[in-house]
Amino acid sequence: MITVSNVSVQFGKRVLFNDVNLKFTSGNCYGIIGANGAGKSTFLRTISGDLDPTTGSIMLGPGERLSVLSQDHFKWDAYTVMDTVMMGHTVLWDIMKQREELYAKEDFTDEDGLKVSELEEKFAELDGWNAESDAAALLSGLGIREDKHYVLMGELNNKEKVRVMLAQALYGNPDNLLLDEPTNDLDMETVTWLEDYLANFEHTVLVVSHDRHFLDSVCTHTVDIDYGKINLFAGNYSFWYESSQLALRQQQNQKAKAEEKKKELEEFIRRFSANVAKSKQTTSRKKMLEKLNVEEIKPSSRKYPGIIFTPEREPGNQILEVSGLTKTLEDGTVLFRDVNFNVEKGDKIVFLSHDPRAMTALFEIINENMKPDSGTFNWGVTITTAYLPLDNTSFFNTDLNLVDWLSQFGEGNEVYMKSFLGRMLFSGEEVLKKASVLSGGEKMRCMIARMQLRNANCLILDTPTNHLDLRATEWLEAYLLHFRGTVLVISHDRFFLDRVVQRSIDFTSGQAEFYSGNYSFYVVERQRRFDEQLKKYEKDQAKLQQLTEAAAKLHLWAFMGNDKLHKRAFSIEKRMEKLETTARPTEAR
Repeated sequence: MITVSNVSVQFGKRVLFNDVNLKFTSGNCYGIIGANGAGKSTFLRTISGDLDPTTGSIMLGPGERLSVLSQDHFKWDAYTVMDTVMMGHTVLWDIMKQREELYAKEDFTDEDGLKVSELEEKFAELDGWNAESDAAALLSGLGIREDKHYVLMGELNNKEKVRVMLAQALYGNPDNLLLDEPTNDLDMETVTWLEDYLANFEHTVLVVSHDRHFLDSVCTHTVDIDYGKINLFAGNYSFWYESSQLALRQQQNQKAKAEEKKKELEEFIRRFSANVAKSKQTTSRKKMLEKLNVEEIKPSSRKYPGIIFTPEREPGNQILEVSGLTKTLEDGTVLFRDVNFNVEKGDKIVFLSHDPRAMTALFEIINENMKPDSGTFNWGVTITTAYLPLDNTSFFNTDLNLVDWLSQFGEGNEVYMKSFLGRMLFSGEEVLKKASVLSGGEKMRCMIARMQLRNANCLILDTPTNHLDLRATEWLEAYLLHFRGTVLVISHDRFFLDRVVQRSIDFTSGQAEFYSGNYSFYVVERQRRFDEQLKKYEKDQAKLQQLTEAAAKLHLWAFMGNDKLHKRAFSIEKRMEKLETTARPTEAR
């Protein structure tokens, strides 16, 4: 349990939030939402003790342990992966280190013996004998192979480090768990594993995330930070969003009677409460709704960016033709081999792979920022593209202010550039900020403004929802849904993909596999194809067993005097060779 009493956080004259009084109880998961810069991460840092509040206090339940998802991916480079995870339980780790030191002493005293006895008792109470196996289970669940469990953290890539940090936070079943963007850099299978883990987690969880599907899957409550206030609502993100939209419509409809509005809200709450997948959410929401005053549901006062792409030219029928593309990394890893596909007019396609480097490499190649090992690609003569790269760091290594920065990418006077910045919520003195000091969310908004200057009819988006708050993401997907051109996208946002795309190209096997439909269809169809392949494989293996037995009998009978049976046995063994080379289908992580 976490109790927040009269907490305020202020930086200079800027008040992030004021007079916050909340209690977060065991068995619930609280999703923290708000616009970029509203103070979501700051709120978690305040609870963790990393940042002192300006006023107020934060208390944990008696004897409870708090675990936090670390954002420092280099702090643990000198430790093994296994040790890094176990260090997440600081009490158990300290006991383990003290035991090791005492057992390593050459002059072991009676006093040391008593100390060891105490430590062994505590060690057993904390289930220390299963410490490594528990850590290994978490690592495997999060996609870290066993052969990497004892390598140094410094040998892992950044995406692997993210998974180890998450395992560290989850380790030891903490009483209170703080997770800031836990799904970043996770593939969708690992996100699903995390959703299942947290859905069965019995203690208190506070999580900041831009992944709406994740928030809806794990959260029993929503904590909304909006213009200096922090409000707690029963229900997941979708419940909060739909209820706030209903409240906004009612606010705008001044003629409606108060009693009519109350009935409308109560009916909405009844409908939404009945439509909950997880029993944990249902129970929590039922309790909260019994106490809920419908007047407490308020429309959001946030402002959202105007993301508007206006193609200057109608695209022709030929968009993009890719033929025989192959790309291999310096370490020999094959990202994709002999990839062939065509993009047709009006296509909105998501590119998928268990290795995100493959998808990003493809986008870099078709934007001429990277060379393939072999193969070609050709854009149609009517096509103009606008590209949102995954890594935008190089764009902001400059002391230019935002007006001058944006002017590099299009023609127009200062007023024209300010209009595009204004769409992306930069106004007044903000347009004179240096590009080098922007936050991740501000950089993303600048990159989208840069794209809008292109007036392109083909948008190429590598993880566009990174650093956008939830409502900005909804604005983007609503616009892309009606965009008249072509959209090629990489994303792990399942809500976004279900709304925007109508084709999927999967690179997991190293070659292109095609699926019609949105992401949900892709998941179902991929599983169907896998089940079909597995069924065929098992049928072939049964056939192989029958042929093996038949060939053995024929050879035996041939040795008993009928040489012609050898030929029949050899013929059967030829058929067996084809079946023996068939590999069991796998769903690689």
